[in-house]
Amino acid sequence: MRAVSLFDKKPVISFEVFPPKPDTPIQSIYQTLDSLKDLKPDFISVTYGAGGSQAGASTADICETIQSKHNIPAIAHLPCINETKDSVLEKLATFRRKGIENILALRGDRNPDTEPKNDFRYASELISFIRQNGDFDIAAACYPEGHPESPDIDTDITHLKEKVDAGATHLISQLFYNNNDFYSFSEKLERKGINVPVEAGIMPVTSKKSIERMVSLCGASIPNRLAKLMARYSSDPASLKAAGLEYAIMQIIDLMENGADGIHIYTMNNPDVARYIMEQIKE
Repeated sequence: MRAVSLFDKKPVISFEVFPPKPDTPIQSIYQTLDSLKDLKPDFISVTYGAGGSQAGASTADICETIQSKHNIPAIAHLPCINETKDSVLEKLATFRRKGIENILALRGDRNPDTEPKNDFRYASELISFIRQNGDFDIAAACYPEGHPESPDIDTDITHLKEKVDAGATHLISQLFYNNNDFYSFSEKLERKGINVPVEAGIMPVTSKKSIERMVSLCGASIPNRLAKLMARYSSDPASLKAAGLEYAIMQIIDLMENGADGIHIYTMNNPDVARYIMEQIKE
């Protein structure tokens, strides 16, 4: 199933998972999926080996399992900064062979220790290439507070329009913690003529260290209310996790009440977190 068709009903609820790291048994991700399937997400996206995991090869295998075993549409992440046209063609052939119809086309993060390839400088170039070389549904990433490398939000949205014009049919946002940032971003998209569905990316705060790392990578800001929670429970991990989950639930309910096209939950491969959130937002 093409993921874009899921937005015929709103809101779409989806999850992100990632392949396990090299020193973690591959079976761990399949156990996670066995738990997540009962929550009936509209789709599950699978990252491309972030954080030193078993990159690439297992992404397609995990997507295949999500679809064949659990009958849930899957989206395979495909960053292009370290890919050549030939290597992308090989991956598209693998996706096609495994029945994967949906791709999240990304530039990917720069690695200071790796010289990037020059075949694809931007995600928009990858999207055009995929469109020319395969019949896939293509999603793209967006940044409610602007990409950290972009000089300003308006410039970033101009580049986002290039992704949509190249063939992206829907967007998944980077994490954010102030819904007003997402609403302001949505208004800017409308004024720019970007009318594809946009899922709001939500990453619950489950530990101070992990969220500070993610915020530093993606450039998201931490509003005062959340900063106070993090400070209050800085020495009490269990209470911080509980407060962080409640904050995420508050965000999601508000987004759904205000007509968000969908909610994309960054599960961090923790089905208990996903289950708690789903139970609360469906009450």
